[in-house]
Amino acid sequence: MSARGRCARVLPSELNKVCPERGDEPATHPSKMSDFEVVPNLQQSSSSVSRSRRKAHFPAGSNEKENLISWIPENIRKKECTYFVESSQTSDSGRIVCECGYLREQHLDDAAKPPIFLGKEWDPSRHIQEMPTDAFGDIRFTGLGQKTGKYVRVSSDTPPRVIYHLMTQHWGLDPPNLLISVTGGAKNFVMKPRLKNIFRQGLVKVAQTTGAWIITGGSHAGVMKQVGEAVRDFMLSCSHKEGDIVTIGIATWGTVYNRESLICPMGGFPAEYMLDEENQGSLSCLDSNHSHFILVDDGTHGRYGVEIPLRTRLEKFISEQTKVKGGVAIKIPIVCVVLEGGPGTLDTIYNAITHGTPCVIVEGSGRVADVIAQVANLPVAKITIALIQSKLSVLFQDTYELFTESKLVEWTKKIQDIVRSRQLLTIFREGKYGQQDVDVAILQALFKASRNQDHFGRENWDHQLKLAVAWNRVDIARSEIFTDDHDWKPSDLHPVMAAALISNKPDFVKLFLEQGVRLKDFVTWDTLVYLYDNLAPSCLFHSKLQKVLLEEREHTAGSKVPRLQMHHVSQVLRELLGCSTQPLYPKPKQAERPRLSIPVPHIKLNVQGSSLRSLYKRSPGRVTFTMDPVRDLLIWAVVQNRRELAEIIWAQSQDCMAAALACSKILKELAKEEEDTDTTDDMLALAEEYEHKAIGVFTECYRKDEERAQKLLTRVSEAWGKTTCLQLALEAKNMNFVSHGGVQAFLTKVWWGKLSVDNGLWRVITCMLFFPLLYTKLITFREKRLQPPMGCLARLRAFFTAPIVIFLMNTLSYFSFLLLFAYVLMVDFQPTPSWREYLIYFWLFSLVCEETRQLLYDPDGLGIVKMASLYIKDFWNKLDICAILVFIAGLTCRLIPSTLYPGRIILSLAFIIFCLRLMHIFTVSRTLGPKIIIVKRMMKDVFFFLFLLAVWVVSFGVAKQAILIHNEERVEWLFRGVVYHSYLTIFGTARSSPAAPGWAALTPLCQAGRHRVLCSWEVWCLHELIQPLLSPSPPSPGFNARREARGHQHPHGETQQGPSPQCWTFAPALWDPAVCVCPTGSSTALGTKELALEGRPEERQPPCHVLARNLLYPGSHILRFPVPDEKVPWEPSSLPWWHSQPSQPGCLPPCSSLESLLKINYNTMDGLIDRQSFHGLYTVQDGLPLNPMGRTGLRGRGRLHCFGPNHALHPVVTRWRRNLDGSIIRKSLKKMLEVLVAQYPLSDVWALPGQHRDPQGGLPTPPQGALREVLRALLRCHPHAQVHKGYLDDPRNTDNAWVETVAISVHFDTQHDLEMKRLNSFLQGCDPELCIRWQVLDKRIPLHANHKELLHKVSTLLGAYY
Repeated sequence: MSARGRCARVLPSELNKVCPERGDEPATHPSKMSDFEVVPNLQQSSSSVSRSRRKAHFPAGSNEKENLISWIPENIRKKECTYFVESSQTSDSGRIVCECGYLREQHLDDAAKPPIFLGKEWDPSRHIQEMPTDAFGDIRFTGLGQKTGKYVRVSSDTPPRVIYHLMTQHWGLDPPNLLISVTGGAKNFVMKPRLKNIFRQGLVKVAQTTGAWIITGGSHAGVMKQVGEAVRDFMLSCSHKEGDIVTIGIATWGTVYNRESLICPMGGFPAEYMLDEENQGSLSCLDSNHSHFILVDDGTHGRYGVEIPLRTRLEKFISEQTKVKGGVAIKIPIVCVVLEGGPGTLDTIYNAITHGTPCVIVEGSGRVADVIAQVANLPVAKITIALIQSKLSVLFQDTYELFTESKLVEWTKKIQDIVRSRQLLTIFREGKYGQQDVDVAILQALFKASRNQDHFGRENWDHQLKLAVAWNRVDIARSEIFTDDHDWKPSDLHPVMAAALISNKPDFVKLFLEQGVRLKDFVTWDTLVYLYDNLAPSCLFHSKLQKVLLEEREHTAGSKVPRLQMHHVSQVLRELLGCSTQPLYPKPKQAERPRLSIPVPHIKLNVQGSSLRSLYKRSPGRVTFTMDPVRDLLIWAVVQNRRELAEIIWAQSQDCMAAALACSKILKELAKEEEDTDTTDDMLALAEEYEHKAIGVFTECYRKDEERAQKLLTRVSEAWGKTTCLQLALEAKNMNFVSHGGVQAFLTKVWWGKLSVDNGLWRVITCMLFFPLLYTKLITFREKRLQPPMGCLARLRAFFTAPIVIFLMNTLSYFSFLLLFAYVLMVDFQPTPSWREYLIYFWLFSLVCEETRQLLYDPDGLGIVKMASLYIKDFWNKLDICAILVFIAGLTCRLIPSTLYPGRIILSLAFIIFCLRLMHIFTVSRTLGPKIIIVKRMMKDVFFFLFLLAVWVVSFGVAKQAILIHNEERVEWLFRGVVYHSYLTIFGTARSSPAAPGWAALTPLCQAGRHRVLCSWEVWCLHELIQPLLSPSPPSPGFNARREARGHQHPHGETQQGPSPQCWTFAPALWDPAVCVCPTGSSTALGTKELALEGRPEERQPPCHVLARNLLYPGSHILRFPVPDEKVPWEPSSLPWWHSQPSQPGCLPPCSSLESLLKINYNTMDGLIDRQSFHGLYTVQDGLPLNPMGRTGLRGRGRLHCFGPNHALHPVVTRWRRNLDGSIIRKSLKKMLEVLVAQYPLSDVWALPGQHRDPQGGLPTPPQGALREVLRALLRCHPHAQVHKGYLDDPRNTDNAWVETVAISVHFDTQHDLEMKRLNSFLQGCDPELCIRWQVLDKRIPLHANHKELLHKVSTLLGAYY
């Protein structure tokens, strides 16, 4: 305990560090606490209000701790011994202690020899001094979970008001409705298990239901332990925070074991406290089940009972406080509960009875409690010393010898005085009150005491009723207050009725209504204002009212917030109920307070001639107000979401159906703005419940009388703003109510007007087109009995004023408008508008007039701004405005000659919007209506998915564009690359096209490396990147009938040097020739190309060669310069970087032979070589020919055998497909063909046999072996026809050499043709390396696309199936 003194010395400096604003001010002595002289008796309207105030003044978290650290040491003290005097007694360990009980080292350093006290005896009044407390904050009991409470060490002389201020303002406790002081045995004692359970359950119940504080000694023994275990059991079974019970332990600081862990000058947040009963010795541990501890210090150690005076003063101070709750002011009552006990307990009971505090004695708990319980029913004269002595000898067997004669006399006198005050004494007996009625005994004790309050001899019924309301114990009120002993006037119950309403105690409201309270007399204008003034601050309706008041203050430019009036409430209610209702409360004139009265409903029951518009019709003239107290209280309860209270009031309503529908509407509107999810769910559930109530009322009425029940739907309710039940249901979107069979039957009658609902729709349409049929029996009308039949004009008027006929005519008119509009756009759109177009303009003008009427029609006087906001909220109105504006924009452009075509486009867009407007018309259909609503709601959800998709598409597109394209400045190309191409990539349809050329992707890479030699890794990267873009199709092999003689010298110096022999022999090509043919005579256009893979759709070939621009030249490591589509033609002359890479040695003649290139004759026969192109003359520049199809990105001859055109041949050999009997097979009435195709090693697709033409210009040189002879015979002897002739898009093509092909059709018409037999015999014994066979000709044949194009032409030529 040496730290005890040191902590006290350094405390002022530590506080200065925490609270520097206080400087070096000395600590305030409790005798000079002027700040707390003005602390008033706490008065509040509700616990939630006080809690909100405390939270506002003392915020949670670190600010709350700082407030405690600065406030507690300045206002709360402890006591320290300042003079050490040896005591004759020793400590438990045999050491010398001071007269105060502490050891020498537990005193201050200068306490051993203070000069002013030297030689004097120890006197507590002089030798014990007060100083700032050093133990306060949060206490946590280690090893017991998260049990945390509050504690403070206080001086025994601390004023009670300071402690009460600490508990209510800093600890955040609500002032209690009841104070329960539990006293009894301080040591552990044994109770009967059943009695123990009854006591625990009853004590917790009364504390939880009444909001009481329980005050005990706070130690973990005796009656305090019993109370703690009762609270513990309740907390374990209760999951709601509302079940928190305030249990305050007032103990002596000097008797608390392990109190050193609680000392912390700066506050313990938390302080760890260990409960150790085994080693506590003569001291006691704190009970872990208490929530707050007040540790009373008088400067001594080990002395019990120090806290009793302070506890008595504190209890008395609390009982003198007045609490205002729900408009009712009550003094906080106090009751003393006694369990077992010894001599000290008897003194406590005697003092309590003397001061007028009621006591409840639990019989059967033992000792003093049983002594008093056994003599309580006896007359005072029979309570003698002998009787008391006999009782004590039985109940105090262990300590009976300590009772002297004088002690027996004293006990007898005190017990007689206690029993004499029977109105303050209540004995709880287990068999009398039942198993769980300790709470009833406690409350009855308070009522008994209140009936004799101030000893006036009369019963204070008002005070008892206020207590019952404050405790929310309606059972006590029924059994103890509303008895035959007192007659209650209804007017006497009005204050407590208001308190029960504000405190949300529906049971008491129901009780008061049963006792004769009339709402007509109770509800006044001032009462309503008072009720709305006391709305819970957490209520959403309260915040809306405050917003209205602030807006009014700003409008009036006042400095103070205006006082709440009922017209403010009416303003908020009109927002919730809808603007179609009139204000419920008028704005009062000066000095006017209208009294509410029961309304007399004004019923309008003209249903026979009603229409949809008449349901919303308002009576003109001066606005009148109808007051209904039931309605007013119902609204007040509903806006606070008080379910039980609203249900009780709704049962008193005269117009139950309208009230239920209005409540449903209010709750749904409040739920839209409520932020708390749980409250929102409760509001929606309550709204649904009221909708079911309305359905139940209407169902019962409809079952008894259908016609009168339907009249209720259109009855104008004066109490609810002159609206109807049907309109309230539609405003609240109560679809369950609207879908009721009776409501639907009524709406059907209104929809058909005076027509009979049995008329078919086709009859109505027929009479619309030929109205003379109305005078036949084709259409029937609903006519009343005993009335003459309708005349001609009446039938005509009734038919054309029926809502269904008006709707059908409007629909027919709209369809006519759309048809005429479509006809003008497609057929009759002239520079000068025709009369049909002028008719459309007039039609549109009528639509504009209708929309203007909807906007300006204001039967309720809401104002143009409000009507405009309501008009804009409707989706279809927005669509109408959009369509009209787009039409006007298109009309403006259409009337200007220079913008005629853009005007036509804009008008076409307007036509689309007008067609979308048809969806609104189709919603009335039973079949299409639900589907349209489903699609409309689905589109809202799809929008979010599209938004997420757009995020990924744009992010990927920007990254792709930034990586592949270098500084693209064209906006349209940026959009294509970022959005369009990325979107197509998702579906796998992205491809290289003029819109997004694949070559352009590698342009910046090649730009960066055009001035240096690319490394092998860069070449590989470029090849891997460009190959998927530009070569998506599988390679198609063909015959490469090249010259076998390597190093053959051309007369003009063309030397063929191949890198490998097999590339120049008759062998299948390992690269893609991709025959992209052009028609004869065309120099730029390419034919249609079809993808080689089966089932792929056809697409147009780009207007330039593609395979000839593959980045990697076949059979080598040469890299072409990338050429985009737009740079392929030779026309641009200034191309600083669009040049071609030169061929490597072996592909371009050496420089020594460049002079001989000038001797080559192009565009003619050059010796044995035909250098004439199928496309006519080609350009020769610097002695080299230019590819007629444009740039390829590579100069020289490449792997071709000569400069200029290199001619090739593709024979297409076909025959008819036949059955086993020799008949020709047909499909779709057309004959089917078989074509000769070949597949070569290292190739996975089939191709037509191909070869180079003979240099002499004659027939081409046939392939090697037997196939050569067969093909030669076919070409020379068998009739054939040329089907194609032109440029070949070959990967070997360069800027100066290219391949051109001729496709010849050879067809065997009969199966006995000798050449065909010879060919079949060859196929049976052909080279195993060559796979040659007949293949059925079909568009799905696995053949390369350009070869399939040739087959298509052959099948067209022969009229065969393709």
